[in-house]
Amino acid sequence: MRAAYREHLDNFSHDLIVMCDTVRDIMDKASLALLQGALDSAEEALTMTEELDEIRARCSERAVKLLALENPMAQDLRQVVSSIYIVEDLYRMGRLSQHIADSARRRHPDAVVPANYIGYFEEMYRLTEEMGSVLHDILVTPDADLSVNLRADDDAVDDINSHILRILTSQWLNVDPQFARLLRLDTAHYSVLSVYK
Repeated sequence: MRAAYREHLDNFSHDLIVMCDTVRDIMDKASLALLQGALDSAEEALTMTEELDEIRARCSERAVKLLALENPMAQDLRQVVSSIYIVEDLYRMGRLSQHIADSARRRHPDAVVPANYIGYFEEMYRLTEEMGSVLHDILVTPDADLSVNLRADDDAVDDINSHILRILTSQWLNVDPQFARLLRLDTAHYSVLSVYK
């Protein structure tokens, strides 16, 4: 009985890793679309919705089975409950990345991010990609020391987001209000992505 339970738990853990990789792939494609105006990348990120929904549903089903059909020990119970939260965070990260891709697709062929702001967005992308890699490593081999690095990267993304917002809200720059609103949304999505990790 415990062997079957352990197998279900391992399958659930594997689904988390697959979901993390899927979200990272969506983030990569969405960021390429945003930074380089790559319409194909935006479309690919948006078409991964079904795959993301399928993994989420499978994880939810596994979690319910693990909690309802088995009698988990305290450590296993903590792992299942934590994994439920991770699934939802990963799902939101994937959907936020799809919002970035949708933003790039809507504004195509125009540049989404002007040249004087591109460095900020490239750095936010680099940081969130690095955080995604660390998250993957933590899911494969849980290590509390790795998670410490996430906080510093999250703070760096928040600092960049705050700086961009300060620039956009400064009246002396005469930034077009529509452009400022759209750019604010894009930077906010990256900032929120870093929080979930």
